Amino acid sequence: MDILTKYFPTLSDRQISQFAALDALYRYWNERINVISRKDIDNLYVKHVLHSLAIATFLGEVKPATTFLDLGTGGGFPGIPLAIFYPDCRFHLIDRIGKKIKVATEVAKEIGLDNVSFQHGDIGECRERFNYVVSRAVMPLNSLTPLVTKNITPGNPLGNRYTDGIICLKGGDLEPESKGIRFPVIEYPVGEFFSEEFFETKKLVYVPVEK
Repeated sequence: MDILTKYFPTLSDRQISQFAALDALYRYWNERINVISRKDIDNLYVKHVLHSLAIATFLGEVKPATTFLDLGTGGGFPGIPLAIFYPDCRFHLIDRIGKKIKVATEVAKEIGLDNVSFQHGDIGECRERFNYVVSRAVMPLNSLTPLVTKNITPGNPLGNRYTDGIICLKGGDLEPESKGIRFPVIEYPVGEFFSEEFFETKKLVYVPVEK
């Protein structure tokens, strides 16, 4: 938990309490439904929670009405940490694996998150539009982009710092999967946000969806 207050010293007592509860909850559910690598459960706050919050570091303050779609959320990353961080925004978490959505749903319920909804299914079954689609290494960017463009409100209708679009957490060489995308693809090293060794090879990728 100290790692979160190191980078986010203005978290409210409620946010700190919600983040602190994640450790025991994910340990409990991981023993029943494996959603986090066994070797990573002891590094939950760095490798999963803080990594998810790289998106918040990038976006900064957003308008209260801002909406997010977390595609391929798994056990709730990056959606649940972001929903805690942005309590006045709305989050929709979707995954094709029902048992993973169950874990995310139960975790959110236990910590009292009331700004999240869940969908067991495929992105093709989701008809809503959102300001930002977020994901963590779900699929190659040039496969992801055409699938979710229909789910993004083009432009910047709310006046946030960044135009509505796709924000992905990835690693490695992204040039091959960036080819053929008709929107700009902008990379940011997560190591510029957080100093821990884990983030040295991690990247945040932003694809603004213009009108």
